[in-house]
Amino acid sequence: MHYYLIIAIQGFCIYHLLKHKNDYYWIFLIVFVPLVGSIIYLLTHVYNKKDAETISKDIVSLINPTKKIKDLEKVLAFSETFQNRVNLADAYFENKDYLNAIKYYEEAIKEDSYYDFYVVNQLIASYYNSSNFEKVIFYAKKINDKPDFIGSKSQFIYGLSLDKVGQTDLAESQLRAIDKRYSNYEERLVLAKFLLDKGKTKDAKEILEDISLETKNLTATNKRKYRSTALETEKLLGTL
Repeated sequence: MHYYLIIAIQGFCIYHLLKHKNDYYWIFLIVFVPLVGSIIYLLTHVYNKKDAETISKDIVSLINPTKKIKDLEKVLAFSETFQNRVNLADAYFENKDYLNAIKYYEEAIKEDSYYDFYVVNQLIASYYNSSNFEKVIFYAKKINDKPDFIGSKSQFIYGLSLDKVGQTDLAESQLRAIDKRYSNYEERLVLAKFLLDKGKTKDAKEILEDISLETKNLTATNKRKYRSTALETEKLLGTL
């Protein structure tokens, strides 16, 4: 049992490291000095009292990734409410089971007279991850008049989906909304690549130069977080 617990803690630490793009040398400490390395990583990069419960839940999820889903299925069977459907859909989404996430998100909103903004955003992401770009466009049009849609991740996904179905000009106008200084570095890098593909080298270079300058002035934590984006930006700039 102790062996499996240590493996789960190692898995969580490596997952956290990759997700937050922390320095990769930690992987060697976590892998080759399992218990001590993992504890040091948790104390220096993850742990505080407020997060203790979240960490324990994440470790349980790593050991049994379907436990949360099964628990929420029981809750929904007992009470078929909007929020219980959304909670179950969120659990499927976290587990990258996008088809089941879509099923419960759509069940949650099918009887509503309005489209819940959060749920529609989740549907947009789920359909994009399922490569159903027509459905992304369908749902994006349900909320694209909302102030919170402008400059959002959903608008960016909408733009990518428009490009996938051949609506290039409209796609560009949606994608450019994400180009805001000192934010959205990964998305702006994708936008720069999009512009390069369309032959708009000057526009792409301007965005890449902005990202390059901004990432050099980030805090140490954010420099680690966006390290791979910064490196790819410099690599692309070197080809222009």
